[in-house]
Amino acid sequence: MNNFTTAGVIRRSKILVVLMAALFGLMTLTNNFTDYAAYSDYIGRIISMSDTTGNDSRRYRAVTSMIFHHRFYWAIITLEIIFTFSFLVGTYQLCRKLSAPRSEFHEAKKFAIIGFSTAIFVYQTLYVTILNEWFDMEYSAQRNAFEWARSNIEYMFLGLIFLLVAKDN
Repeated sequence: MNNFTTAGVIRRSKILVVLMAALFGLMTLTNNFTDYAAYSDYIGRIISMSDTTGNDSRRYRAVTSMIFHHRFYWAIITLEIIFTFSFLVGTYQLCRKLSAPRSEFHEAKKFAIIGFSTAIFVYQTLYVTILNEWFDMEYSAQRNAFEWARSNIEYMFLGLIFLLVAKDN
C-alpha cells in the first residue's frame, strides 16, 4: 500500500486514536495506583452518599461498607487494566498490519474494539449509571465526575465509530 494515500492516512489516524486511548488508560492507571487512597476514598464517599445533598429520599441506597467500596474500586481498576491492555495490543496489531490488505487490517482491529467497548462499559455503566444515577454523584459538589465520565464516553464511542466506519482500504 502506498503510504501517502487517503487510505494510508486514515489507517495511521486510526492507530493514533487507539494509541491516545491507551495513553489515557496508562495515565488513569498510574493515578489509581500511585494515589490509591485518595481515589478509593473518592469512590467510597460517592457510594456512601456522604457528600450528596438534596437527596434524603434516596439515602437508603447508600452503602457504607469499606469492603464494598474497595471491591467496587478494584472492579473499576480491573476493567481499566483490561481496556488499557487491549488498546496497547490493538495499537501494536494495527501497526503490524499497516500495509496489509484491507481484510487483515480489519482483523487487527479486534483488540482496539474490545478496548473501546470495555472503556464505554466502565464509564457508562459504572460511573454514569451506578455512581451517578444510583448513588447520586451529581448531587455532590466535591465528588462529581459526571462530566469527566461523559467526556470519556464521547471519546471512546467516537473512537470506536471511527475505527469501524471510516474506509481504510
